[in-house]
Amino acid sequence: MRILDRFVLGTFLKLFFVFVTGAPLLFILGDATDRLDRYLERGLTMDQVALGYMYQFPNFFLWSFPVAALLASVFTIYPMTTHREVMAAKAGGVSFYRLIMPMVLAGLVLTGAALALSQLVPRTNQIAAEVLGERERRQEWRSNFVYITDAGESLSARRLTTSDNRMQGVTLQGPSANGESATRHILADQAVWREGEGWILQNGWIRTLHPDGREEATQFTEFVAESLVEGPRDLLDTVRDEEEMTYAELGVLAERVIRSGGDAGRILTKREQQLAIPVATFIIILFGAPLATSSRRGGTAYGIGLSLATTMLYLMLFRVSGAMGYAGTLPALWAAWLPNVLFLVAAIILLIRVRT
Repeated sequence: MRILDRFVLGTFLKLFFVFVTGAPLLFILGDATDRLDRYLERGLTMDQVALGYMYQFPNFFLWSFPVAALLASVFTIYPMTTHREVMAAKAGGVSFYRLIMPMVLAGLVLTGAALALSQLVPRTNQIAAEVLGERERRQEWRSNFVYITDAGESLSARRLTTSDNRMQGVTLQGPSANGESATRHILADQAVWREGEGWILQNGWIRTLHPDGREEATQFTEFVAESLVEGPRDLLDTVRDEEEMTYAELGVLAERVIRSGGDAGRILTKREQQLAIPVATFIIILFGAPLATSSRRGGTAYGIGLSLATTMLYLMLFRVSGAMGYAGTLPALWAAWLPNVLFLVAAIILLIRVRT
């Protein structure tokens, strides 16, 4: 790696990590200013509030990635422009595209890290909501319940415990698996969830009732309930917010809502935003680097103003397009990705126009 590459990459990463660790504190301060009185009215102690915000930190940290990427790219390239370092690099045969290549590669790595973090955030958001009293603490058990599965079958159980992934007194009733118009009725003493296999029903009977009145009964020691794809935690009687669900969980929830005739626009938009926000980190770098060369005047104040204006524009587009997706005005895919598409087009135009 060239000395110039190390300089650009080192400056960018140093600024990125300064901004990405500092910005969440501003988010927390703003949120606490708005909600602290509500938390205290619930009887929460300051220790509980602090613990709740500690669990929310990964969420604020994720939101800081695009902002930090913009600030880092602007404050890496802008000083190099004002101090004629970019011009010197060009005179030495290094094009602007080659100059920013270390930042672009770092952006790809940071985008991957943000994507991984986006799948951790729903779990920490759920814990934070429980600590702050936004949601009741999730039980580890459920008794005497009936559940309609994704396959349309009726499941009832005397007791479910997620500590050992077991159900007691299980009944599963639905259409016969052989495609006939018969009804299948399964009774089992218990069921055990095994990763990779699903629910294993143990010690029971399978009764198949045919339309002509015939009845078939088969006893089993173990039976794999392939149609019952919901895991132990999916069967708990707790409704989670979209912010507390992963990409895959949001997809399953959207399918259930669509099957029941509901509008899944908000859920699908939230799901796509879990990918759009991390990818924005990379796109913002492509946008911010050539933007920082647009003026040589104004000093640090210009760079700060430029970054803040761009950040506010992105957040405004993100909220407006998201709201249109929630309302069904825009398809969920477009609603989530529209800000990224617009900024990517702007980045391409700026990269084409920049003097190389």
